[in-house]
Amino acid sequence: MALLCLLSTGGIIVPVLFELFICWRCFNISSKEILINENIKFKEVRVIDTDGTQLGIMPIKDALSAAIKKDLDLVNLSPNSNPPVCKIMDFGKYRFEQAKREKEARKNQKVVDVKEVRLGLSIDKHDFETKGNHAIRFLKDGDKVKVSIRFRGREFGHPEIGIEIMERFAQYCSEVSNVEKPAKMEGRNMLMFLAPKPVK
Repeated sequence: MALLCLLSTGGIIVPVLFELFICWRCFNISSKEILINENIKFKEVRVIDTDGTQLGIMPIKDALSAAIKKDLDLVNLSPNSNPPVCKIMDFGKYRFEQAKREKEARKNQKVVDVKEVRLGLSIDKHDFETKGNHAIRFLKDGDKVKVSIRFRGREFGHPEIGIEIMERFAQYCSEVSNVEKPAKMEGRNMLMFLAPKPVK
């Protein structure tokens, strides 16, 4: 009701409402990374129009006026330039399209897992091939494979046997993998990492 009374009196209420609208718009679509509209505090900026045309260097007040005339936002794209570069655009639409692109990129991005295959020093041929086939399947799915051998008791005195088993395992998987980290002792465990071969 008070708002209606103020509107009926005319005067400076319309510019005040316009300023409130601009502030509300900034609040709703501004982000921490990118400064827009009244949040841009530089005295002068280089302005680019909606079609990519250079409008030149101008005071921030004039740049904001140019954006407001087109009912668009002034967006600070390059704050570290001298002078800073701003573009006139629909910031809400820009953020929406940016979020859409990021979502698509995440959808197409393969999350690489590290699968573990455990071997023993006394592993028989059948078990070796079974573990090797598991590793090949993981690698074909785009995952990395951590191959581990646990040394128990007196086995700890024979790391060369572990090295020989690791080399045979790497050879068994060589069609689909590269050795990312060769076999190395870590405590009582010997570890080796295999990575999928890049797709040509």
